[in-house]
Amino acid sequence: MPRPIRVVIADDHLMVRKGLRLMLEEEGGEEIKLVGDAADGAAVVAMVEQAQPDVVVMDIRMPGMNGLAALERIRTMWPHIAVLLLTTYDEDELLIQGLQAGASGYFLKETPVETLLDAIRSAARGEMLIQPETMARLLSYATSVSPALSVSRSQHPQGAGISGSIALTKREKEVLAGVAQGERSKEIAVRLGITERTVRAYLTNIYTKLNVDSRASAVALAYGLLPR
Repeated sequence: MPRPIRVVIADDHLMVRKGLRLMLEEEGGEEIKLVGDAADGAAVVAMVEQAQPDVVVMDIRMPGMNGLAALERIRTMWPHIAVLLLTTYDEDELLIQGLQAGASGYFLKETPVETLLDAIRSAARGEMLIQPETMARLLSYATSVSPALSVSRSQHPQGAGISGSIALTKREKEVLAGVAQGERSKEIAVRLGITERTVRAYLTNIYTKLNVDSRASAVALAYGLLPR
């Protein structure tokens, strides 16, 4: 049997932590194992250092060191650990900051259990999962705060545009568009008629060209959300 996905949760509200714990224990089965929880950013960084989880599920708004600061610390010290951000606030600026810092996904606390579990599984595989409506808001916000940021009219079939000013090949843009829509490497491979190994090779090239180390950062940069 494969090793379970090790998860740490962080939220300053005890009831939220208890709810997440109960959800993971009841719905995660033997596939997902909770290995720790914390009430603030500093505590979750210490917990991550000790437990070395595969995925951290963390609230953005916490006292002291907030979730974004903790995310940056975790991504700097342990770049192999994925972080999913949770919030009760539907705030586009926080979403963008989280993607810039390397979050693997961003979810409201009322997100259905199965959606969050899928996000944990995707994050553990090194993949990013952003809900389509969230990506749509991200694009809308990006163009509203900076009209100079252009999104190409050449669209992925599911609606994700890739900035035309980025020096990626046509196939690399197709792969990145799939990532932006939350597609897994296997799904991208099937859609493009290539192997998963080839998809991973394209992703490596994309990361190198964009000077990033995660799917989330690559997508954020492709939409003009990071400094060029």
